Amino acid sequence: MPALIDLHCHSTISDGLLTPEELIAYAASKGVKVMALTDHDELGGLARARAAANNAGIHFINGVEVSVTWKRQTLHIVGLNIDPEHAELQQALEAVRTGREMRAKEIALGLAKAGIHGAYEGAKALAGDAIMTRSHFAQHLVQAGHARNMKSVFKRYMVKGKPGYVDYQWMSLQQAVRLITESKGVAVLAHPGRYDLGFINMHLLLHEFKSYGGTAIEVVTGSHQPPQYQQFAKLAHRFDLKASQGSDYHGPGMSYMEMGRLPDLPDGCVPVWQDWPEASVLG
Repeated sequence: MPALIDLHCHSTISDGLLTPEELIAYAASKGVKVMALTDHDELGGLARARAAANNAGIHFINGVEVSVTWKRQTLHIVGLNIDPEHAELQQALEAVRTGREMRAKEIALGLAKAGIHGAYEGAKALAGDAIMTRSHFAQHLVQAGHARNMKSVFKRYMVKGKPGYVDYQWMSLQQAVRLITESKGVAVLAHPGRYDLGFINMHLLLHEFKSYGGTAIEVVTGSHQPPQYQQFAKLAHRFDLKASQGSDYHGPGMSYMEMGRLPDLPDGCVPVWQDWPEASVLG
């Protein structure tokens, strides 16, 4: 049966299509019982989402997805059960958001050199008051007819060697894990199957992540294929890490997996939520 816990999703506060309140209502309509809002480098939607979740009967987890640079690759670390009032975490995320604005201008400049003009303005219009992400650029390029869908935008314009790719230095892995743990949260390596690391670097990453205090990896997530569930379940066991799951839901037409439709974790996984009082409703 589908697991009714979703620990990775996004709202309009970062690059999702639904407001925090709409996202909670959508999750409730899909039967989700426990969920976390994990906007990119942003805590601004948590209070709104928690209030909506209380009204909807959903057990809410404070979350964030932190952008990290490791060996010149961009990784994402999800923080769960964080304290959103933690001052150092707030300050560090503010610095990352400033970096995102700088990166957005560099992305637009690269696209302009390739003959695609007005990308900054188009992405900004979609982002509104939220921080600008690559997803906003991708949405704009689809709407402007430069690609058929989001996936093709990233392949044609946003990956290394393409005009919209910007090699940017985000927070270090050590700092991200430290800030999450010092804010009373648990650090989770997000969607590890998305990273083109190879066998040796994946093992080096997990060893380093664990040494800094990392707690879990996402085993079941929207961007993993079923064979990867077993692959990362085995790695979680090998490195004595707990397992997390989340749809990485961004909104209709932007996500690989629906909320409320995640399969159960593979047998033998230790759920990251195992001892959480919020998860008692899962039975």
